[in-house]
Amino acid sequence: MKKIILSALAVFAFGITNAQETKFGLKVGGNLSSLRATNFEGGDDITIKFNGNVGFLAGGFAEIKVANKFAVQPEVLFSYESNTMAAEGDVDFNLSYINVPVMAKYFASEKISLQVGPQIGFLVGAKAKFEGDSEDIKDDLETVNFGLNFGLGYELTENVAVDFRYNIGLTGITKEDFLGEDSKLKTSGFSLAVGYKF
Repeated sequence: MKKIILSALAVFAFGITNAQETKFGLKVGGNLSSLRATNFEGGDDITIKFNGNVGFLAGGFAEIKVANKFAVQPEVLFSYESNTMAAEGDVDFNLSYINVPVMAKYFASEKISLQVGPQIGFLVGAKAKFEGDSEDIKDDLETVNFGLNFGLGYELTENVAVDFRYNIGLTGITKEDFLGEDSKLKTSGFSLAVGYKF
């Protein structure tokens, strides 16, 4: 994981020093996140199933053009992610993150870009809601998680673009005593966002 982050920072630094053009912008969109349990110790007769709910994201970005068909795009996004755990009574998990993806963009054509890059997320809020009662569970979760994004971008105009991405979580978001000693919850999800470049 450290190698991924260091590589992303190296690409970012290279992009700044060799930038042909830099544009700043804002973006807003929706996401559909999901949680998956790994190494759950509940037994063969117990499963954990999560249903993703629609959330939202908003923030800013910088598109740093380093070559004719290549750009680096760091972003800072607020992301609200919601999941419902199907149990005897549904439990809603509502998580808020400040996500910082650093995307490498290859322009396959004038309008279409292929994107890939690491993401670091900082937890800013977490609540579990059951039968109308809400409980803060931020202390039960890790404050930082890491993921990897894959995406496709389409330039609607010179200033307006749409990004469709899939994010897969690489690290668990829960602490050891939340589900069991070796059990973890990991995130993944899709997002669709519209960005405006100034």
